[in-house]
Amino acid sequence: MTSVRGAALLLVLWITLLLAGLVAGYAMTARIASLQGHGEARALLAREAARAGVELAVSRLLEPDPARRWAVDGRVQHLTFDGTPVQVSVRDEAALIDLNAASPDVLQAFFMQLGEPRDAATRLAGAILDWRDGDSLTQPGGGAEDADYAAAGLPWGAKDAPFESVAEVEQVLGMRPDLYARAAPHLTIHSGQALPDANFADPVVRAALGLPEKNAPLDPDAPPLAGSGTYSIDSRARLTDGRSARLSAVVRMGGNGLPGSTYTTLRWQVPGAAR
Repeated sequence: MTSVRGAALLLVLWITLLLAGLVAGYAMTARIASLQGHGEARALLAREAARAGVELAVSRLLEPDPARRWAVDGRVQHLTFDGTPVQVSVRDEAALIDLNAASPDVLQAFFMQLGEPRDAATRLAGAILDWRDGDSLTQPGGGAEDADYAAAGLPWGAKDAPFESVAEVEQVLGMRPDLYARAAPHLTIHSGQALPDANFADPVVRAALGLPEKNAPLDPDAPPLAGSGTYSIDSRARLTDGRSARLSAVVRMGGNGLPGSTYTTLRWQVPGAAR
């Protein structure tokens, strides 16, 4: 009889331990889910703060009062949305070098400013023209058509059509990852202009145009110059716990056919998820 009672007691203890383990496991799972939910909520807050920065920038670009309109020369605006610091900068796309419109001379000078030797810069500028033009003739100063890509062991040839994104230039023969990383911030496909607008261009682009760097500091109180109407907006939000989000967009002022629309989105990119 005693052995039966002992076995029953042992069974009860085992069941109790099992139930305790199940409860502890459930509590841990609930805790992890709660932390994940909190993290997702904070990430969403950061993303929406960055989105608010873009929308405010658009409203300020459309501001009829010049004193309230934002400049489009890349200067950083510091804002706060519901306690979240946000940094927003706007640059006119006309300040950048258009891959579909720039002349070989401008492209060559640009790559030389980035440290490329003259011959390499000339060949790369020619390869960009060969990529976007519709013929199979190599540029006089050097370039790259289908046979050159085949000789380099690349499974594609010259596109013979306009660039559809700045990132597409990575496929051009002669473009290296490190060079692309330095060049991309100064390139666009949205201005349609053969020459960048020197009024808004950064020092690298100004040097490529043969212009000196601006010596006078930016005057935050001066009325901003009128822009082209197509702008890149970079918005970065950072929460007090260190979580951050970034949103990069290219917009063209004017409706897109939707009721109440004030701009058309040409590019909408989240360079890094909120972290």
